[in-house]
Amino acid sequence: MKKTFTFLFSILLATVMNAADRVTITVSNPIKHARVEMVEADANLIKKKLDMAETIIVTDADGKEIPSQLTWDGKLIFQAGVGAKGKSVYYAQKGTPQTYEVRAKGRLFTERQDEFGWENDCVAYRVYGHGGAVGYDLFNKSTSKLMLDYWYASEQNQEMRSVSKQLHERGYHDLADQVYNAFCYHIDHGKGMDCYTVGPTLGGGANALLNADGTLFMPQCYKTFEILDQGPLRFTVRFTYPEQEYEGKKVTETRLISLDAGSHFNRVTVSYEGLSQPVQMASGTVVHKSNPSAYVLSQENGYLGYEDLGDASVYNAKYKEELGKQMGHIYIGLLYPQKDITTTYQARENGIATGHVLATTTYRPSASYTYYFGSGWDKNPSTSFSSLSAWEAFLYDSAANVRNPLKLTLR
Repeated sequence: MKKTFTFLFSILLATVMNAADRVTITVSNPIKHARVEMVEADANLIKKKLDMAETIIVTDADGKEIPSQLTWDGKLIFQAGVGAKGKSVYYAQKGTPQTYEVRAKGRLFTERQDEFGWENDCVAYRVYGHGGAVGYDLFNKSTSKLMLDYWYASEQNQEMRSVSKQLHERGYHDLADQVYNAFCYHIDHGKGMDCYTVGPTLGGGANALLNADGTLFMPQCYKTFEILDQGPLRFTVRFTYPEQEYEGKKVTETRLISLDAGSHFNRVTVSYEGLSQPVQMASGTVVHKSNPSAYVLSQENGYLGYEDLGDASVYNAKYKEELGKQMGHIYIGLLYPQKDITTTYQARENGIATGHVLATTTYRPSASYTYYFGSGWDKNPSTSFSSLSAWEAFLYDSAANVRNPLKLTLR
């Protein structure tokens, strides 16, 4: 009996001794510029090292708690800053996390039928579940505040809409337009605006299969969605698209989109069911007639970009020139971790569009394909996107980041 007790006590003692008070997370940067990015650690491994801790907090090297999040796929994420070719140390330990500011979220906006929108402190996006606009639409932001709820509520203000309608009916058309302009999200009231047009294009970063002749096999609007992460640091949604017949096969597409706080880029992972052999696919951004040659392509460095001037067609003719000036310059970009891409411009005139700039690649059945799409605005005072060349410099560094991820070691 004494031997049995001694044996069990030894096991218990070893377990307690092996359980760490905290786990050291070392983040290493393999490239020659400093970075501030969201990093991912294996949450289950950390919990195991912490003797199966139910809740975890992350601290910096000085012991100060920093925001973190447990994600749907078992990751502990937090924002890390690392110098050029440098290392930074963080700690994970048992503890109850504080209530962190929500910096990434999304939802279905039934106020506008079945539009789905998501945003972080840098950018905002939406997709449609109806009509012919199949690509990614975007809102320009000049604030770090989350704005979609406010913008949709303002745009759908039925009382103000009623006032504008009544003024039109009474013949006060100019006054009616001014009332509408006061709450319309197509006008910048100091926090940003919607002045980007998608239509039947890929918009600001969507993907499509290629037909046999190399043209885009355009996707449809999404059919279903599932929110997997709802902040505070990462928003993730899974979209499923309607079944389509492609080259004699019934094909269903799924997109998993994540947007992290502090990032100008969404990460999207695409997969197709129903394919039996490798096919060509593309991702890219629409090129509008107002700025037909303002794009950059870098197959070698893994990015493409475009400078969009916005669409003033929604404005009353009297205000079009004046309001058009506030749209500024919108910068679109896509980043590619893989090196097996071909970048090109493909003409496809459609309404106000001349075509797309694309990166094409081979998609293999039962696999998935990941790339990044994002945007910037020259009217955001917290960024330096003042020209296409400045945007390209940002794309160059950002593509280097996705091709050379920060490396984590746990001890």
